[in-house]
Amino acid sequence: MLPEELRRRAYRRARECRVSLGEVIRESLEAALPPPPQTPADDPLFADDAVFRGRAPRDLASAHDRYLYRGE
Repeated sequence: MLPEELRRRAYRRARECRVSLGEVIRESLEAALPPPPQTPADDPLFADDAVFRGRAPRDLASAHDRYLYRGE
């Protein structure tokens, strides 16, 4: 699947680094591809139901300090 010259360069790099060709390919793909976007389900804030449960007060955005630090 790789062009011959690219395959040779990859094998050379693997030998130089003393790793497998697969490792060189995996590292190259990790470096070249952006990570997948984080979804709200992945965010620990939303995963903690003790923090995010039920309806929020209507003034939560403007009065967040009061809710966070005074426990109202």
